[in-house]
Amino acid sequence: MSAHLFAERVFTGSEVLENQLIKILDGQVAGMEYAEPGSHITHVANLAPGFFDSHINGGEKYYFTERADEETIEDIYSASVKTGAAYVLPTLITSPHENILKGIEATRSFMEKNPGSGVLGMHLEGPYLNPVKRGAHLAGFVRKPLNHELEEIIEVGKGVIRLITIAPEMFTEEQIQMLLDSDITVSAGHSNATYDEATKAFSQGINLVTHLYNAMSAFGHRAPGLVGATFDTESVYAPLIIDGVHCDFGAASVAYKIKQDKLFLISDALFLGEKVTEFKWGEFDAYLKDGRYTNSDGNLAGATISLADAVRNAVQIVGIPLQEAIEMATIRPAKALNLANQIGRVDVGYPAVFTIFDDALNTFEVLKY
Repeated sequence: MSAHLFAERVFTGSEVLENQLIKILDGQVAGMEYAEPGSHITHVANLAPGFFDSHINGGEKYYFTERADEETIEDIYSASVKTGAAYVLPTLITSPHENILKGIEATRSFMEKNPGSGVLGMHLEGPYLNPVKRGAHLAGFVRKPLNHELEEIIEVGKGVIRLITIAPEMFTEEQIQMLLDSDITVSAGHSNATYDEATKAFSQGINLVTHLYNAMSAFGHRAPGLVGATFDTESVYAPLIIDGVHCDFGAASVAYKIKQDKLFLISDALFLGEKVTEFKWGEFDAYLKDGRYTNSDGNLAGATISLADAVRNAVQIVGIPLQEAIEMATIRPAKALNLANQIGRVDVGYPAVFTIFDDALNTFEVLKY
């Protein structure tokens, strides 16, 4: 199938091009060139690669950790598409080992049945975290890693687990290496690592952290912690939840100035659309009030924003240039997750899967050929 599409501005992943005619063949970009607008083809104002949310916990109705099944994955994916995100990693948090295996199998099955979807795998956030920084994760399931569990997760999760969040100080060097030798991207998060422990983990090969500032040892002038090590290590990617709740907008501005092209955006949404106002899964609970989800202990329990909301906040509140904010939702997370050869660009050979939006950043839609 062939098609043509005209965009007033194309955010390619590295530059912004004006008045571009995009040629599409068999679901891929086949060419792109300057042209004058034509009334006989689809015309959009702004076109970007499909947004990629690498950290999202639930859709409009279901929460992946509670319902680790294909219906929940479909809910997360469809809810994300509604809000402008074309690609997702459904995130399963700290839970029993059997539930992790169930989530892996559900994700694999969904991907096999829906090969053209934007579900690129899953994000396993925990359970090998530091209990001091567990946040809303249930203490009863947080645990130190066991070799046989890691080996099974790696084996069963091949091609499915794209990302795993761990507290590196809870691991031996050999256990970290076991994960690094797999094709799973390893991220440091829910961690109370010292600056030295964090830089050691980075030097071993970890090049990503989970939701910068949140659930990690903070920066202090005598104890720089994981935040300080992230700021001080140029190669480390750092995702932010720019909602004004998980991260003050001033702190987002500081991170932008320091991390530059290694900063990117996530939603970390507990649910999208704010349709779920109360939620309980065993001892895990969350209540929506004043635009935030908190649990009965008063801890934040996931965000309410979409990835598009994060882009809008980055531009309109933090003051990040639009081109960079778009890259923070596209090519940068793709690079951080070693997927930049598959998604994140508008270029020949890349998928004809786009996020289109208006100049006011009010409306974001997925356009897929």
